[in-house]
Amino acid sequence: MTNPTERLANLGLSLPVPQTPLAAYVPVSISGNLLFVSGQLPQDKNGIIKGTLGANMEIEAGQEAARLAALSVLGQIVHTAGVKLENIGKILKLSIFVASTPDFFEHHLVANGASELIENVLGENGKHARAAFGVAALPLGAAVEIEAIVEISTAKDQDR
Repeated sequence: MTNPTERLANLGLSLPVPQTPLAAYVPVSISGNLLFVSGQLPQDKNGIIKGTLGANMEIEAGQEAARLAALSVLGQIVHTAGVKLENIGKILKLSIFVASTPDFFEHHLVANGASELIENVLGENGKHARAAFGVAALPLGAAVEIEAIVEISTAKDQDR
């Protein structure tokens, strides 16, 4: 059986190093064994993935944007909060915002890109509650933004 770090590598993925916030917020807030991860935008080597579903972006491209934003959520957990993937007790909830036209109704399909990535990496601990919202616009023209509520494993003998 593989662990989350091995599954991530088996998918050919690595966690992005988080960017410095561009506004007045912290990327991760910790309370007890809960992490609240601020909204993460999808990025690749060329920068922010921009677009509007129903206008200039297809569902498959939106799913890839959601997948990259979910990878950024995991990157914040590891790099900013200092929590190993193996010490994530549970992804409790993802809130996924999709930039879309008023007549686009497939937000749930776009959000699947994030949900499937999280579950593929974290296994059972990655199964989560979720809300997918259609919005008129997102920061920097991003196609997707994802925030998360995460439970950290509480085993006393584990380092974060």
